[in-house]
Amino acid sequence: MDELPPGIGQYDDFHTIDWQRDIARDRMRHRYIIKKRTEGIWDFVRGIHDAWSGWLCVLLVGVAAGAVAGVIDIGTQWMKDLKEGVCPQAFWLNQEQCCWSSNDTFNEGDHCAQWYTWAELFGHFRDDAWAFIISYILYVMWSLVFAGLAVLLVRTFAPYACGSGIPEIKTILSGFIIRGYLGKWTLVIKSIGMILAVSSGLSLGKEGPLVHVSCCIGNIFSYLFPKYGKNEAKKREILSAASAAGVSVAFGAPIGGVLFSLEEVSYYFPLKTLWRSFFCALVAAFILRSINPFGNDHLVMFYMEYSRNWIFVELIPFIILGILGGLIGTIFIKGNIMWCNYRKQSLLGKYPITEVLVISLITAIISFPNIYTRMNSSDLIKLLFSQCGVADISPLCDYNRNFTNVNSRIEIAEAGAGVHRSLGLLTLALIFKLCITIFTFGIKVPTGLFIPSLVMGAIMGRMIGIGMEQLAYHYPYLWVFQGACSTGENCLSPGLYAMVGAAACLGGVTRMTVSLVVIMFELTGSVKYIVPLMAAVMASKWVGDAFGRRGIYDAHINLNGYPYMDSKEEYIYTALAADIMTPRRNESPLCVITQETMTVDDIENILKSTDHNGFPVIVSQESQYLVGFVLRKDLTLALANAKKTQEGVVGESHILFTAHSSQSSLGPPAVKLRKILDMAPITITDQTPVETVIDMFCKLGLRQVLVIHNGRLLGIITKKDVLRHIKQLGNEDPESVLFN
Repeated sequence: MDELPPGIGQYDDFHTIDWQRDIARDRMRHRYIIKKRTEGIWDFVRGIHDAWSGWLCVLLVGVAAGAVAGVIDIGTQWMKDLKEGVCPQAFWLNQEQCCWSSNDTFNEGDHCAQWYTWAELFGHFRDDAWAFIISYILYVMWSLVFAGLAVLLVRTFAPYACGSGIPEIKTILSGFIIRGYLGKWTLVIKSIGMILAVSSGLSLGKEGPLVHVSCCIGNIFSYLFPKYGKNEAKKREILSAASAAGVSVAFGAPIGGVLFSLEEVSYYFPLKTLWRSFFCALVAAFILRSINPFGNDHLVMFYMEYSRNWIFVELIPFIILGILGGLIGTIFIKGNIMWCNYRKQSLLGKYPITEVLVISLITAIISFPNIYTRMNSSDLIKLLFSQCGVADISPLCDYNRNFTNVNSRIEIAEAGAGVHRSLGLLTLALIFKLCITIFTFGIKVPTGLFIPSLVMGAIMGRMIGIGMEQLAYHYPYLWVFQGACSTGENCLSPGLYAMVGAAACLGGVTRMTVSLVVIMFELTGSVKYIVPLMAAVMASKWVGDAFGRRGIYDAHINLNGYPYMDSKEEYIYTALAADIMTPRRNESPLCVITQETMTVDDIENILKSTDHNGFPVIVSQESQYLVGFVLRKDLTLALANAKKTQEGVVGESHILFTAHSSQSSLGPPAVKLRKILDMAPITITDQTPVETVIDMFCKLGLRQVLVIHNGRLLGIITKKDVLRHIKQLGNEDPESVLFN
């Protein structure tokens, strides 16, 4: 196989890859290895290594993703408790671990003798007025310190470590290059920043950023295998598997992770990638399970098992939850995009550190007085998902029950004062979480959206669940309950409503469907709730789509002007290729290169005077018959290489894209660049419908197509041209597409 000059076939930053070209290059490389395999033992070993390098790479990615997720989970658990107190005997233990070593027979709520709140360390009792003030001040102070550290680390070391990362991962997997976005510094700072940001109490989660962290790991390990490191299209197979591992460790849902990668982020997902994604997600989940960061033998803090069956009439409130989830998702998306637009266009965008500190201060001040906003989001989800047991002393479980026997069945009962007070606090928490998350998502710290969405949905679901439970208590003989509530036993579970509401709200925000249902089903460990989940998630998606087709990630891709074309979208237009190509009618002619009449000086002048990413090569200016296409970067590198390695190359030397020259052999030696010429570029005629052109860009992952008429070159259509045309027809600003 002929060696090309170094750098040929690589891409510049903020450019789109050519999927067809990269896949063709990999097929050539593979054929060469197969052919050489029989020539010697070393070539045979090389062939075997090439065959299993993909599996080895995803194994390493899975192991590393599981280990990093375990460290992040343990660090977050410790730092979030540090805001409220410390374990003096062993400061490295969080509150739950500290209380494990306690000999108390009864712990008041989550408190035990071993764990000291900050007020107690200052000599005040827990119910003291000064204790409240000291705890309040230190809670706000720790929040500001953690959030400030997170934003300083991101701004100083890795600007790409901010945000969720999923919109950019989707864009990268569609074939866009963002150098440094998946680098080692981004990995380190995102991991540390995630622990700090979640611990600060900001309304965000670590589940979304874990996908970004896993993709950073996938990118780093891909460079150990030249098959993936040197081929951008092949590298995206590893990144797809890594994103599956990210969701696997975030929710303890390996199958949900694979489906998330397929449904939400991946652009090119062959069957081979499906198997490797499954393997990668499995390994990551196994490693995290071995670390056991939560000490409960589960991969997430809010894992919950429900034993009670649902009644057919409950489908009505489940669908209502879906509708409400879709509405909350729509309000959030529209509000957040408006705020992010304002941030981009105003002075606010120039002061990211101030913005983070102000939002952190507001969040901490408002959160502390309300017990449900003060507690960590994962703890709140766990509380809302849980069922009320005999020993529960939470206000949410304050029912008028008389337990005579610990082993007796839990009877349906009237809600007490604690439940009524909790409903008021939860309503305030829902309004606050929705408003503050609109302003929080998009600030310059690692910000995930899964947990805040689950919290909002869980609050909404728990409140509706309590309402249904009280309806069944007061009217147990209604025919709609099918006799299930007439026995006096508790027939409805508010925790199940919280879980369905959480799925509905997350579906409304992200517009996920299949993968979301599977993730929630893996969280509960029960198949019997798939129908309620499916009903709620579908209702949520339909309502959300009625107000706007884009989920939050697609909306942010659009906001940032990334060149993303959704392969699942349907486009219906009536124009022809001639209407969107460059040049249009009455415009200056296309910049082209002839196959053998141009000199080195001519080519260098073209490179200096234009910023095109590539140039069509034609027979001559008179005939305009198409020969092929050459990329700007390849041309620049090949010319520089020829000047270094080939003697006698001067400005008057001819550039040849042919095997044999028809020019005179007199004069300086010619530079032959046929190797870098793509002699089979994708071409269409000027009468090709735009729908076909868009389908070709989406399904084939093209960078550009050349427009011809009877073999003669007429123009070129790039991905940017297509996206601008789509925006124009959708009454959006075509200039918002920033990259090609």
